Amino acid sequence: MMNNLLGSRWREAHLGHWLAMSSQRFDAQVLARMAANEQVPLALANLAARGSLTASHVHITRHLSLQGSRLGDLAKCANVSKQAMGKLVDQCEAWGLVQRMPDASDARARRVLFTEMGLSWLQAFQEAVSQTEEELRAAVGAEVATVIALGLEAYAA
Repeated sequence: MMNNLLGSRWREAHLGHWLAMSSQRFDAQVLARMAANEQVPLALANLAARGSLTASHVHITRHLSLQGSRLGDLAKCANVSKQAMGKLVDQCEAWGLVQRMPDASDARARRVLFTEMGLSWLQAFQEAVSQTEEELRAAVGAEVATVIALGLEAYAA
């Protein structure tokens, strides 16, 4: 049995592996496009270009409500710990992407909100995602891209 496991390439050729590799490539392409986007504030573009802004920071961009979100809700949506999300929010706050404000519905709580610069970042993110999706469609064909999207959506549900 050990020989069968050692001689197999299954660890590098299964669906989960290809999903992870594709996700990493997609996120890298999105960040590269954001770094090159002239609408992104120069400081943020430089952070993205140097790799300081990572796919982890994109979790905030993906999951932060335009009306703001509590840290715990943001962490839950991104499937990370509250402590890990707190560190990401701290960084994004230092970079001017988000701010913490009192929560009107609970005086003890705080909400994380996009700043004006953060909203510019969000717009650049939308453009970069659209461009990267187009790149995927061009690489695999429109029909395959549609099947991939439908399949992943069904699988994630």
